[in-house]
Amino acid sequence: MIKIVPLVLMSLLAVSSALAEGFTLSSKTVSGQLGINQVYSGFGCSGKNISPELSWSGAPSGTKSYALTVYDPDAPTGSGWWHWLIFNIDAKTSSLKAGAGNVKNKTAPKGSVQSLTDYGTSGFGGACPLVGHGSHQYIFTVHALDTEKIDLDEKANSALVGYMINSHTISKSSLVAYYGR
Repeated sequence: MIKIVPLVLMSLLAVSSALAEGFTLSSKTVSGQLGINQVYSGFGCSGKNISPELSWSGAPSGTKSYALTVYDPDAPTGSGWWHWLIFNIDAKTSSLKAGAGNVKNKTAPKGSVQSLTDYGTSGFGGACPLVGHGSHQYIFTVHALDTEKIDLDEKANSALVGYMINSHTISKSSLVAYYGR
């Protein structure tokens, strides 16, 4: 009996890894470096503040909705910087158009919620690292969630949204781009 338990645990780990193995996030507009389109307009930066096109595929079974986050762990705050949090994206959706992070143009998927970033506004807030602070990482992550809806609104803060997303994440996929000034 004791020898069977490790075999069962190893089998479960192998199956769960295989289920998430094909979950992939990609972009036609973001690769290794962010461009002027993804740079914030404000805080001393003069970019266009346009969220990139993003698409994903290979979500695990049991996915009931998606969330997407953009996070800069290199911001000198002690806790990083949240640039975008969008959740309650329907499970049938597999992409976001460029500009979907602009809440005024209403191109984000119907029913999705874009909550507060660390800029204090809802929607996408582009890169704007301190001058001379080096290149920062911008981690774009799509989360496959086990719930159809996270019961928060656009005024929810990033820590609460992150907690709720992480408590419902089945699998996730990320891509990283860099920007410095």
